[in-house]
Amino acid sequence: MPSSPKSFNARTSPPATRPTRSTRLIFSALLTFAIASFLFALSSFLSSGGSGYRCKSSDPRSVRVLWDRTGNVNNGGASGDDDNGTNRHKVMGFVGIQTGFGSAGRRRSLRKTWMPSDRQGLQRLEEATGLAFRFVIGRTNDKSKMAELKKEVAEYDDFILLDIEEEYSKLPYKTLAFFKAAYTLYDSEFYVKADDDIYLRPDRLSLLLAKERSHSQTYLGCMKKGPVFTDPKLKWYEPLSYLLGKEYFLHAYGPIYALSADVVASLVALRNNSFRMFSNEDVTIGAWMLAMNVNHEDNRALCEPECTPTSIAVWDIPKCSGLCNPETKLLELHQKDTCFNSPTLPSDDD
Repeated sequence: MPSSPKSFNARTSPPATRPTRSTRLIFSALLTFAIASFLFALSSFLSSGGSGYRCKSSDPRSVRVLWDRTGNVNNGGASGDDDNGTNRHKVMGFVGIQTGFGSAGRRRSLRKTWMPSDRQGLQRLEEATGLAFRFVIGRTNDKSKMAELKKEVAEYDDFILLDIEEEYSKLPYKTLAFFKAAYTLYDSEFYVKADDDIYLRPDRLSLLLAKERSHSQTYLGCMKKGPVFTDPKLKWYEPLSYLLGKEYFLHAYGPIYALSADVVASLVALRNNSFRMFSNEDVTIGAWMLAMNVNHEDNRALCEPECTPTSIAVWDIPKCSGLCNPETKLLELHQKDTCFNSPTLPSDDD
């Protein structure tokens, strides 16, 4: 009589084989290794932002500060790679003096007049006025010029070098790069663009920037309007004149103007290709300001043709865009009591 399935299985199934101790040890080791490998891969993935690699800027024209002062990207704890601004050097105003490779003579004259020629002098000026001053320059493929610039940087310790080609036709791009670099390095209430061929009174500029303002977005300068140059033979020719009409909108003269922190923050936040670049730098900045909700603050003390008890910036307006023959004129002005020794007087609206 055939056995029941239950009886058959019970009698004919081979005895269960238990794993040996060595087998259990091998299996445990393999399981531990697999778990460890998974955790390491997960940790690497998360630390890279969940994408397997660290993100880089998608904008190849993003400003990079190569040198700040003596060749480091560090100034007062600031880092050129620090975008959150937590380590930026705190000042009331940062003044970037735009200069070029052919302007070594101008820089020598400036260091003998209103801008100190040594680090200690710059520090004392910053403590007295709340203003930090640095020369701002781009780069060139000319190795001999770059070598000379490096020597000057090492000697005077007063530069910021931008990773952008130093060329007159690219001044609008350099200006945008300057504001982005300045904002990265300095936590400032105002960012001032100044040329290297004007005579400046830092004490009076400090008082102007320190004034209380009801508008947080301020565009401060010596404002002007004028005809748009449509003749290619003229120096100020504007190829995009068809977009502008016959007269420029209100904008500041280029030798010196200032933007408040909120304005610069807006510029930094926008992608470079969001900006329209005109041929002239001052017009370009004015166009950006026209598109933003800024307060245009006109101050004629920023464009005086001669030194007065209230002048802040002196240059040969309208004859030259700056001082004519600045290397000599800067030294001459500095010898005049009305320029260097005259006391700072309160303005009418103080």
